[in-house]
This record gives sequence, C-alpha cells and structure tokens, in this order.
Amino acid sequence: MTATLPGGLAPISRAACIGGGVIGGGWIARFLLAGIDVNVFDPHPDAQRIVAEVLANAERAYGLLTGAPLPKRGRLTFCASLEEAVAGAEWVQESVPERLDLKRRVLAEIDAAAPAEALLGSSTSGLKPTDLQEGLAHPGRLFVAHPYNPVYLLPLVEIVGGRATTPETVARAKAVLDAIGMKGVVIAREIEAFVGDRLLEALWREALWLIKDDICDVETLDDVIRYSFGLRWAQMGLFQTYRIAGGEAGMRHFLAQFGPCLAWPWTKLTDVVDLDDALVEKIGAQSDAQAAGLSIRELERIRDENLVGIVQALKAGRGGDGWGAGKLLKEFEQRLWAQAGTVPAPDPSEPLALVETRVSPAWIDYNGHMTEHRYLQVFGDATDALLRLIGVDLAYVEGCHSYYTVETHLRHLDEAKLGEALVCTTQILGTDEKRLHVFHRLYAGPEHREIATGEHMLLHVDSKAGRACPAAPPVRAALDVLAGAHAGLERPLVAGRAIGLKAPAPAA
Repeated sequence: MTATLPGGLAPISRAACIGGGVIGGGWIARFLLAGIDVNVFDPHPDAQRIVAEVLANAERAYGLLTGAPLPKRGRLTFCASLEEAVAGAEWVQESVPERLDLKRRVLAEIDAAAPAEALLGSSTSGLKPTDLQEGLAHPGRLFVAHPYNPVYLLPLVEIVGGRATTPETVARAKAVLDAIGMKGVVIAREIEAFVGDRLLEALWREALWLIKDDICDVETLDDVIRYSFGLRWAQMGLFQTYRIAGGEAGMRHFLAQFGPCLAWPWTKLTDVVDLDDALVEKIGAQSDAQAAGLSIRELERIRDENLVGIVQALKAGRGGDGWGAGKLLKEFEQRLWAQAGTVPAPDPSEPLALVETRVSPAWIDYNGHMTEHRYLQVFGDATDALLRLIGVDLAYVEGCHSYYTVETHLRHLDEAKLGEALVCTTQILGTDEKRLHVFHRLYAGPEHREIATGEHMLLHVDSKAGRACPAAPPVRAALDVLAGAHAGLERPLVAGRAIGLKAPAPAA
C-alpha cells in the first residue's frame, strides 16, 4: 500500500513505539507530526514527562524548519502494557536499551501481539538484525531502522535487513520513511554497527586518545570539527569532499597523493582507550566546563536551531533546487503543500476559516508574545489555503502561473501567547481577471478575540514571462463563486485604510 491516507503523510495511520527515551521520543514526535496516531509503552516512571519535553522541542523545531502546512497532529496514547500498545499498529518501533537479551525478549513480545502484517523496526545502533530475528514467529517483517538524534530533525534512517527480512518489508519501510520526510538508506549487507556508527566509532576512539594523552581538551577537539570538516560533511559528505580536494584530476589524484599516508603511524584507531575512572572524570569535568551551565534541554534547543539553519541553507542551494538534506526538505514540503489542497471546502457564505493553528514556542519573541512576522506568516498561510481552494495548487504553480502579493497592510490589535489557539478567516473584497483583494482576520484563544487583520492585494502572473496575465478560466470561475457569496458581507471599515498619520500642516 502506497497511497497517502487522509489526515497524514504516510501510507500508515497507526504506529506503536516501545520505549520513549531520547531515540524513542524522537520517533514518537516524528510520527505524530506526520499525522500518525502513536501508542506508547514505556514502564519508566518519567516516560510521559520525557516524551512531552521531546515533543515540545520537536514542535518548536518544525515551526522554525518549515512554513508548509503540516497535517493535523496524530493522537498520542500512553498504554499500560506492550500488548495494548501494539494492537492495531501498522509500524512498531522498538527503542529499548542496547542489550541483545532484552531486545530479543521485547521483540518476541511484540511479534506475538502485533498484527501479522505490521512492520517491526528496531532502533538498535549496532546489533545485527539476523541476531534479533532469532525465535520470532514472523522474522520476515523485522528490520533495523537506525535513526540519528534528534530523530524529528535528522532525516537519515539506516534500513538493514537480516537473513529472514523480506524485500517487501524493506520496500514498505522505505516508502513510509520517504513519506514522512526521512531518508531511508538501505544498507546492502548487515554488519555490526552498520555504516554511520562504524564511522563515528572510529572518530570517537581517536578523539578519546587525544583527550587521554592531553593533546587537547574536549572543547578544542569539538572546535576542530565544527569550524572545519564538520561544515563540509554537513553538505557534501566524505568522498565528494575529497573529490574536490583532488583538484581537476578528481578522486584518482587525491587517492594517489594521500593514499600512502594511511600507512603512516599517525593513528591509534586500532587500539581502544581504557575508560578508567580518571579518564571518565577528566572528560566529564571538561564537558561540564564546556556546557557553561546550559541544561540538556537548552543545548537541545540550540542544536535544533543550528540544524534548522543548516538545512534551510541547503534548501536554498543550487539556485533554489536544494542540495542534500535541504533538497529532501524541499521535496517534503512539496508533498505537504500538495496534500494541503485536499482540505474540504468551507461554507462560502461566511468569511472562510481556512487556517487553524497554535502559537508554537518557535514563534515567541523576547517579550514572551508571538513575534510580529509570525502574524504575516499566518496570513500568508491563509492566502495560500485560499489559492489552493480555487485551484492554484502545486501543479498550477509548476505550470508557471500563480498569484503574487503586491501590497500588504497589517494591523496588530492584541498579543498572542504561547500555546494559544489561532483561527484565521478570509473575506474576498474584490476580484477581476488579474487581481485578487482579500481581507484576513486573526482570532486567538477560547474567547475568539481579534488580534490582527491583514489586507492583501494579489496579482495573477505568468512567472516564466515575468508579467501579469489573466487567471485560468477554472480559477476565475471558482473565484467568482466565492466573491459572489461574499458580496453581501459587511465590508470591513478599515479596508483600504493606510497608516493613520496626518499630513504635516503647510509652513506659514
């Protein structure tokens, strides 16, 4: 099954997460924000608090990452038993601690209780799937789905099948991951620690030796990474970076020039450092000093903001076509916009309630209120929803026609606070073959108080030719119906009003 279900992005609508720690909580957030209902089982006494904090960070990050309309958030349910959690699930993600005996026991319980057709992914960072399949009644549906933290932002998932994993399982898993904005990379052969963690472990071992031998401290080592090759890796990986380093002769020249260095006695990669109490305390103390009092949650938010900035920059790469993780985000947003066009038509005899949202943590400014440019974002979302309603959807835009906003007037009437529900209504004030004049009102809170208005004039354009042109007949027809329905509505008194400054008196 590959068709997107109503209300969500993926070809599934129900998932179960067994384990709600750092990785499990990230999976929960990723599924929920894709519109998938999630059942959770985690016996840890703080599981609900931890998941709530991870979800809050994820929603904040998504508010920064994209302005595309996300589906309605899935329903989160904490269950009293594993059996209750997996009942009816289409994807079960196991994220319990990295112990083979524990994972086998938990996976066997899932396998016995979950629907036979449910996908069963393990978040293991190093155990081979064949070892995890031992004793399962349905081993063909089990695979490794190894993500990277934070799961809700970093898109990569290593998909690793065991000897019994079916090709259909791998294909279904990749389809679900692709649909929710993740990059499902299929590893050709199973091996302990897969690909990513083998690379990380090699770097990690060498780093520990550098700290133990007092070559540098942890902050210096992190600076070496983040101010140099870490920036290159974020957008071009290892081999493509070295291809460039080879100059016009490319990779072959690079290997010929630097390959012999691999035999030099520079590295301790084959030796494992002894993590005795003294080294653990040394690294721990340096790490505490580096954190400078920032809590884990504060560091997570800083990390998320930085990742968002990097991905947004990559989305603008190659002249707007996107590159790497940015290209993946661009394609994900295109699916979001395409799906947003399937919303049911509202009552045309009243101002159109096309956007409902909440004030996310990412929208709050230094005063503790919704920052001013977010008002314009909501009004822009309402305009986009109207355009989709009249047929100006992704396909229409890809055909080089759209409406461009040419004039805007905003009025800020009240403050919006964190978590408040927002509703935006849209009234059509006028339209002709090229122009569209709309008036938005933004309401907040249960009392539905009016907090802002936005008046916009839009011009229909041929984006390829770079000039105004008449809208397509079906778009004009849809607009005429709505404009006719709104013709009897009371015209806003402030419509057409400029900022209320009096002209200076003439000089005497």
